[in-house]
Amino acid sequence: MSKVTNRRAGMAQETHRTRRRRSLMAVQVAGELLITVGVIAVLFVAWQLWWTNVEADAAQGAAVKQFLQEHQVPAPNAPAAAAPAEPAAPADPAAVPAGTAPAHGKAIGVVYIPRFGADYSRPVIEGTSSDVIDTLGLGHYAGTAMPGAVGNFVVAGHRQTHGAVLDNIHMLVPGDKIYVQTADGFYTYVFRNQEIVLPDRADVLAPVPMQPGVAPEQRLLTMTSCNPRFGSEERIIAYSAFDSWQPLGAGPPAPIAKQLAALQGKG
Repeated sequence: MSKVTNRRAGMAQETHRTRRRRSLMAVQVAGELLITVGVIAVLFVAWQLWWTNVEADAAQGAAVKQFLQEHQVPAPNAPAAAAPAEPAAPADPAAVPAGTAPAHGKAIGVVYIPRFGADYSRPVIEGTSSDVIDTLGLGHYAGTAMPGAVGNFVVAGHRQTHGAVLDNIHMLVPGDKIYVQTADGFYTYVFRNQEIVLPDRADVLAPVPMQPGVAPEQRLLTMTSCNPRFGSEERIIAYSAFDSWQPLGAGPPAPIAKQLAALQGKG
């Protein structure tokens, strides 16, 4: 074999080795990029599912405490003297007070849902924009009824992030009590049913849900959240009906008396 032929063969082998090294380097770089993207994705999910909850829980806890400091509720005189039994709804509808909606971002009150846990309490804040529901808890849809008013008191909250205020909304059972505390007193609602709708079903916010234009005769509480728990393709809607009201001076409804006393530092 001539020198020229040997030289060409050597050059061809070197070119092949160079191309192979470049291919391996490209594969290595691509692999490192995929690992980096994967780590970033994991960190983002961790931030969404963990850190946003940590931040929101702290903000919501502070909002609850501030509201309770501004609106003190008498505690039972002794452990044996349980909080007053929940009275029946007043016969005169006008006897049930309904406050005026505050400015955007201001507190309306606190919601207690024993089905979600013995220590579940979340603030209700005016507005449903991200500055409210991403940090401060349950957001009240502006223009819907206030607690105790005839019509539809509608709130929204996240399920898996930003405090996960309605994470267990699917666990509600007909007959479950939901307590809303405002500056006027305690409003008790009873859960009736829930349904899954598409995100564009704004008629669930109507004074009579699903019946826009119909004059309301009942006092309703509607809670809305994303569905499924780790998605947002749908909305889950939980409907509750007004049951009773009692003023702050009468003390809290019995099922939340111990929890409220602890929150106020009286337990």
